[in-house]
Amino acid sequence: MIRVVLVTRIFAPEAAAASFRLDALATALGSAVGPVTVLTAVAPPGLRTRFVPARKGVEVRRAPVLRDRSGYVRGYLQYLSFDVPAFFRLLFAGRADVVVVEPPPTTGLSVRVACGLRRIPYVYYAADIWSDATESTGAPALVARMVRWVERRALVGARAVIAVSDGVRDRVLELAPGAEVAVVTNGIDATVFAPDGERIEPAPWAVYAGTASEWQGADVFVRAMPAVLAQFPDARIAFIGQGSAWEALRALAERLAPHAVEFHDTLPPEIAARYLRSSRAGLVSLVPGQGYDFAIPTKIFATAAAGTPVIFAGVGPSRDVIARGGLGVAVDHDADAVAAAMIELFRAADDGGREMRAAWVAANASSASRARDAAEVVRRAAKGGRS
Repeated sequence: MIRVVLVTRIFAPEAAAASFRLDALATALGSAVGPVTVLTAVAPPGLRTRFVPARKGVEVRRAPVLRDRSGYVRGYLQYLSFDVPAFFRLLFAGRADVVVVEPPPTTGLSVRVACGLRRIPYVYYAADIWSDATESTGAPALVARMVRWVERRALVGARAVIAVSDGVRDRVLELAPGAEVAVVTNGIDATVFAPDGERIEPAPWAVYAGTASEWQGADVFVRAMPAVLAQFPDARIAFIGQGSAWEALRALAERLAPHAVEFHDTLPPEIAARYLRSSRAGLVSLVPGQGYDFAIPTKIFATAAAGTPVIFAGVGPSRDVIARGGLGVAVDHDADAVAAAMIELFRAADDGGREMRAAWVAANASSASRARDAAEVVRRAAKGGRS
């Protein structure tokens, strides 16, 4: 039996790619490897009464944390409000054979120090490369160097690193040559995000479900709406989630497409799934050159699992995934290109590919199968073996 501690600032019931990924990992570890203790943050006020099903062998321990105005743990003070208590929580936690830590890198460094003092190996779950993103946002050079230094220390100290894509793996190896890196791509719960199930009426024509930050560039969909409305005057899109770009998106929508764009704060996964399966398109975007070109957003899989075609605006491996699975269309991160794609899909309404898309996700991007792969990496790290 292996005792695992998972340290993450975000966890269920918060609806985000990290929450889905880590909830599935905790479930897989608890059922097949050994008891899991999750050290995480108290959920946002609107989700604190949200029922989270008990997972076999999983205990979730929450502590207060500072959140930004959108309810997200994002920003240096917010990170520190989690990282500093997490260091002591881990230092004085019960027996553990291995620790798994989720970014940001400051959390990784806190875990490295605590695990070093306790002589416990840890696994770093690299969902992305934060220092690349920091540089791309125009942060001061000193800040970028500090983030790079912290991230390198977190990666170098890990017994194993789980990367969510080949691109992330390659960057990890550049930052930490010799690191033991296993690629385990993100997945989605195909039992929640499925083509059959409850729907909402009236349904928005397109849905953006998830975090909207500067590097995602979700504003491209709002900028596309005037051209779309010229063809379909009653078209509307819905944003579901949170993020640093949320208020700017609201202001842009009010200016460019009033009454055609609606906003919903973070909703439970099953409600988000209703929106996706009811719509004609799911919207996903990445701004090129922001350090996330190699990312494959989980929004792609959530949309396709619900049977709905994806419109992806951006570059990178997401385009290949969409083409390979027949999951939708990929265009440049450009308002005119996005408008053309939206008009084409809106005109088609139903392309008859719902079951095909859902089946592809179930076979190739199931969160359960991905979590089992990640759990095996953790198990080997605890035993001192290589992944």
